[in-house]
Amino acid sequence: MKKAFRAAGDSVHSMVSMLTLPALLQDVGHPAKHPFSALRVAIVLIAGCAHAASMAWPFDLVFKLGQPLWWLQLIALGLLVGQLDAQVGFRSWQRGAWLAGLFATAMLCSTFWWLYISMHAYGGLAAPLAVLAVVMLAAFLALYYAVAGAVFVRLAPAPRWQRALLFAGLWLMAELARVQLFTGFPWGEGGYAHVDGWARPLAAWVGVHGLSFLAAFLAAWLVMSLRVAHVRWATVASLLLVAVALSWVPVQSGLPMQDNPPSPGTLAVTLLQGNIAQNEKFEAGSGVATALAWYRARLQEAATPLVIAPETAVPLLPQQLPEDYWPSLQQRFTRAGGAPQAALVGVPLGDLSTGYSNSVVGLKPPAKGAGAGAGTAGADAYRYDKHHLVPFGEFIPPGFRWFTNLMNIPLGDFNRGAVGQPSFEWQGQRLALNICYEDLFGEELGARFTDPALAPTAFVNVSNIAWFGNSIAIDQHLQISRMRALEFSRPMIRATNTGATVIIDHRGLLTHSLERHTRGVLVGEFEGRSGITPYAWWVSRYGLTPLWLLGMAVVVVSLLRRR
Repeated sequence: MKKAFRAAGDSVHSMVSMLTLPALLQDVGHPAKHPFSALRVAIVLIAGCAHAASMAWPFDLVFKLGQPLWWLQLIALGLLVGQLDAQVGFRSWQRGAWLAGLFATAMLCSTFWWLYISMHAYGGLAAPLAVLAVVMLAAFLALYYAVAGAVFVRLAPAPRWQRALLFAGLWLMAELARVQLFTGFPWGEGGYAHVDGWARPLAAWVGVHGLSFLAAFLAAWLVMSLRVAHVRWATVASLLLVAVALSWVPVQSGLPMQDNPPSPGTLAVTLLQGNIAQNEKFEAGSGVATALAWYRARLQEAATPLVIAPETAVPLLPQQLPEDYWPSLQQRFTRAGGAPQAALVGVPLGDLSTGYSNSVVGLKPPAKGAGAGAGTAGADAYRYDKHHLVPFGEFIPPGFRWFTNLMNIPLGDFNRGAVGQPSFEWQGQRLALNICYEDLFGEELGARFTDPALAPTAFVNVSNIAWFGNSIAIDQHLQISRMRALEFSRPMIRATNTGATVIIDHRGLLTHSLERHTRGVLVGEFEGRSGITPYAWWVSRYGLTPLWLLGMAVVVVSLLRRR
């Protein structure tokens, strides 16, 4: 048995060494001098694509379509680390930047390739220009990771665990830069692959960015351990046992993440999914008429205490609607008597003088003793205005008007709502609204958790990602919402135009779902939660500053040790 394990260890070491020999990892710019350059490039490109697939598996083969694969994320990152670690002896920051940049470009192109659909299929941008735009965006964001790779190769200390820690710290800062710089676009961050599996209990403590840091450290440490001159049989046996144990963890995904005070109870909800085609959604003779008629009928006939319609379910400004349309909805949900009901409806608001906003209006009966205007769509109505706007879709960055003019998309500059807007209070629940990809920014959602007495009991996301067709974007967005549920130990209710319209409980598990790309109604219930997770506590007070300090401290310590 001992000989068998030793032989297995030698085999693993040989395979890893084949991918990380210094001869294989010389300067890619000299293929004639280094014949394995093409293979080296292929390794990092394939690894980058695998990293993107780990967030939501894009094929209905072997694994379930849309399934997160945490182990694939570790393997993909490990392949990159193997290439970078082999460069440490050369101290060539150019090689590190080149390898990490290639990996990140492939990773990001494979993650948000569906932007091509919005620009070409719906925006009318020529296909070559749409492809170029996606690649250029990925290459620009990949610069953060290229810097991380360059610094790693230049500063890496001798001990393996310290090198792994340095890589994790640099990778964390690259991910954080993608969160915060130039309005931020962290779609596809590595931590989302761990919404199922061994790391999910840690989400309530460190959040998705903390999971990215831990995954980067684990991947780097394992690869660097395998690259040593001799791998003992006990090491291989330990790794095999750990792999088996970790693969079993997802079975236990139903375990609660933490103890909470008593919940505020359950609430039945109706979620509407209109499935209005994006190329018709804002067309007066087709999509607009269909949306107005269908959502009006469903809102009027809903029987649950709460009904939610998705982002821009009503695609016109209230003053542009038929004369009796909005007043009839007000009357339906603000009248006293009978079983009280409330509605959350996505609708654009504003006018030419004050500007426009992508908003959600809350309609509910007035509280006892409130004036006649309370609970209506007037000045006292609940209103949530989207804060984190989509570049090129809801605001046009300076100097890029020429680019948006190439597309036939209803673009404009919207007003921004404030961070941490009040929740919609209804029947003991405090519902925190977020629109479209705002649930990608957990630190902004966390701003509502500073005061436990006012903290949300549930999140509500309303979206319209029909812009991206029937693509993997739907599954990726679902994993993002599940991660927010884990971080804050709160249910996430999602009402969308084309999917995924679901109810996610506070453990990040789907309890109700509606078939995507169908027109239908989902009726279910959710249990609100109270209490504050460790992540909610520190991110509501300090934002991402603790994570930035962690990454910078690792780099400073490595620099001091080098000196």
